[in-house]
Amino acid sequence: MDLRNAKLKMIAAAPGGWDVAATYLGLTVAALRNRAYEVKGQVLTDEHSLALQRLSGTTFYAEAIAAASGGMFVQLPDDPLCDDVDLMKKFQDLYAELGTFSSHFREAVEDDNIDSRERALLEEDAARMQRVIGELVKLMVHVYAPHSGQEGT
Repeated sequence: MDLRNAKLKMIAAAPGGWDVAATYLGLTVAALRNRAYEVKGQVLTDEHSLALQRLSGTTFYAEAIAAASGGMFVQLPDDPLCDDVDLMKKFQDLYAELGTFSSHFREAVEDDNIDSRERALLEEDAARMQRVIGELVKLMVHVYAPHSGQEGT
């Protein structure tokens, strides 16, 4: 998703849509439309985009920035309340994702070719695994290094 589409999706996802999003940003609906559609060089600033992201409760802007930078956004849990049992469950989640990824890869290469649909599926699988790994590291630090000062990283 490109940045403009991310901004439009955030506005659509905001409770109350365009009217509430405009008010939240201190703009008129017309001014928001001009900035969202980049009419005559008008743009939504990063601050506006981050505010829209908070209002909409989405991560569309972060995902679009990460994609434009050749990466991906991985949202970590805010305040994990877990113990060793929860950590082991997260490892099981990772194993399950790896199994799905492996199965999709095996199916994709049966004809010795990965087409665009298969590639997209494998990339989605990889993104889910990376999210689980990010969450897993956060939980590891929470359970085994709670006073290390690393909780927020």
